[in-house]
Amino acid sequence: MSDNHILVERPEAQPGVMVIRFNRPEKKNAITSAMYNRMTAALEEANRDDAVRAVAFLGTEGCFSAGNDMGDFLAYAMSGSKEAPAAAVFIKALALAEKPLVSGVDGLAIGIGTTLNMHCDLTVASARSVFKTPFVDLALVPEAASSLLAPKSIGHQRAFAMLVAGEGFSAQAALDAGLIWKIVEPQAVEAETLALAASLASKPPQALKIARDLVRGPREAVLARIDEELVHFSAQLKSAEARAAFEAFMRR
Repeated sequence: MSDNHILVERPEAQPGVMVIRFNRPEKKNAITSAMYNRMTAALEEANRDDAVRAVAFLGTEGCFSAGNDMGDFLAYAMSGSKEAPAAAVFIKALALAEKPLVSGVDGLAIGIGTTLNMHCDLTVASARSVFKTPFVDLALVPEAASSLLAPKSIGHQRAFAMLVAGEGFSAQAALDAGLIWKIVEPQAVEAETLALAASLASKPPQALKIARDLVRGPREAVLARIDEELVHFSAQLKSAEARAAFEAFMRR
């Protein structure tokens, strides 16, 4: 992977903020194992570093992330590896993040590009954004504890429509469902996201941590659901129907 596919930045104009930026626009910011590893390392660094008080996820113009890189996933499925996918390690790092997480979405947010935001405390999106999780269409199952988090936050019917039926949500539908915090113009997504992160970073850190933990609640149920989903996801990932779905996707 190019070292530039995930950029980890600490903007001088936003002290206390770490930015994790998808930077693979030629592939619609599709995420490889190496990119997951880089993001996991960044989140763990943020946990350790008292100078980091908030983390912001950003994509590129017109695309947050198209989800997992299908070629990378197909290679894993055919490898017979018994190791947990790098995506699963990253997802647990998200759930265990100790600093507030914000995200700025412009355009496509597919698969993990949608479920990542369920772990964020505030998400800003442009009006042209689309949130979609085609798990079942790829013979897979929900991940990132989305099968727990989505019904709790947006209700059963909307969660079923998104996670099982694979229906896409516009930015307005996502806002109405409570999946995101605010809609802004595309050119304002990054500035608004960084402003939110900077505002959080400026607050008394111990009070912020306690308040965030109280609002989020215990993480044990989230971690348990991640593990439960992973059992099914890993089995499906190596199934004949998933391989057929991936190969059909690659032939498009």
